[in-house]
Amino acid sequence: MIPLLWALLGGCADDPREPVVVFAAASLTDAFRDLEAAYEAEHPGADVQLVSAGSQVLRLQIAQGAPADVVASADPRHLDALVASGDVAAYHPLAQNELVVIVPSDDTGVASIDAFAALDQAERLVVGADGVPVGDYTRQLLTRAGAELGPGFLQGVEARVVSRESNARLVRAKVQLGEADAAVVYRTDANDDVRVIEVPSGLNVRATYGIAPVVDAAHGEAAHAFVTYTRSPAGQRILAAHGFLPAPGTESARR
Repeated sequence: MIPLLWALLGGCADDPREPVVVFAAASLTDAFRDLEAAYEAEHPGADVQLVSAGSQVLRLQIAQGAPADVVASADPRHLDALVASGDVAAYHPLAQNELVVIVPSDDTGVASIDAFAALDQAERLVVGADGVPVGDYTRQLLTRAGAELGPGFLQGVEARVVSRESNARLVRAKVQLGEADAAVVYRTDANDDVRVIEVPSGLNVRATYGIAPVVDAAHGEAAHAFVTYTRSPAGQRILAAHGFLPAPGTESARR
């Protein structure tokens, strides 16, 4: 059990608002902060309590009984596992994302990396760990790239990996802190602190996010209302403003 996440859920006992505890993938953090503000503005009696971590950590916490009302994951496989364990009855598509390579904005030490095909020339490459959504999507990407660019490319990239992190934000941080020359992250995690190198569209991998109320949630009605809001045109506009793409089945995908 990881008690830190549980500790974050302590609220004020005198707060008359109804809480809804939302466990969200780390890559959704900024977008869900805006969703929190917008939802609470439309529902003054609601108190959204956001907990962010890697999808695999959130799944483990819920399976161990953490008091989540809603879970939003960056990989449907983690939601499938929660369905199999009975913690989630069903989940809904939320958004999609895609991968990019990021390098330091000042190009220090990465002058030779000006295209995805040069990724095997990085001195220090950071990716997500196996079992972590961004890491699993990255492995899919590199496998495709190896088939297209040759096995030497894949072997060269693997030889340059110096760290495998537990979520996309930690991957990005390695570049921001000068501890990596390149990293593979979601497009939504790229910011002004880094320079983006595009992945060829024929090689890129779409990450699919899902969201669900948790079975027997303490605040079940509020959980369903929040899930509905995230998939509504208003919620989807917020996600789009943060760079997320619409997922099939969401309101924005039907418009």
